[in-house]
Amino acid sequence: MPTRILLVLLFSLQFCYGQDIAVLKYGGGGDWYSNPSALKNLAAFCNKELQTSLSLSPKVVTPSSTDIFEYPFLHMTGHGNVLFSDQDVENLRAYLNSGGFLHIDDNYGMDQYVRGEISKLFPNQELKELAADHPIFSTAFTFEKGLPKIHEHDNARAQGFVIEKQGRIVLLYTFESDLGDGWEDQQMHNDPEQVRLKALRMGANIIKYAFEH
Repeated sequence: MPTRILLVLLFSLQFCYGQDIAVLKYGGGGDWYSNPSALKNLAAFCNKELQTSLSLSPKVVTPSSTDIFEYPFLHMTGHGNVLFSDQDVENLRAYLNSGGFLHIDDNYGMDQYVRGEISKLFPNQELKELAADHPIFSTAFTFEKGLPKIHEHDNARAQGFVIEKQGRIVLLYTFESDLGDGWEDQQMHNDPEQVRLKALRMGANIIKYAFEH
């Protein structure tokens, strides 16, 4: 049996035995490790509000590793350069086409680099902006205006961009929002509790959407 087909079958079986999330460690020199407390806090919030059973110590995986097929949800963030090798692209594309979900959250400064790498993954598709009435904004908590603004950055509006396959979001790129900073421990950015709650609720929506689609 070809390796890729075997991985797809194993990935499908993963949904029968549990669901979890992981951090994507990419190349290029960008700080993939930024927001170290973010996923832990988001996992704790989802476990409480959505009755998930996510690990509070999310694993770190690389794009070219078969380990990514163990996780239906990958989170990627940072401020700087992003580079996917040919092997990264092939493996990530297989993962996304077989049911995986990648959330890329610009922590400020990633945009100029990551868009080109996304185009490597899906050269025949362009990022499409999500409308505020998309189901991802109401899976668990309702955001009538779409993606919430957590940090100012360039004072532009928050936007969510997606790549879809057969009506399912496989890649979500959140820009000018910085959800991950809102998931961090409160003392990291001193965000008001209502701002952090918005970020956590939107994160829960994303995870719920990823797990259900």
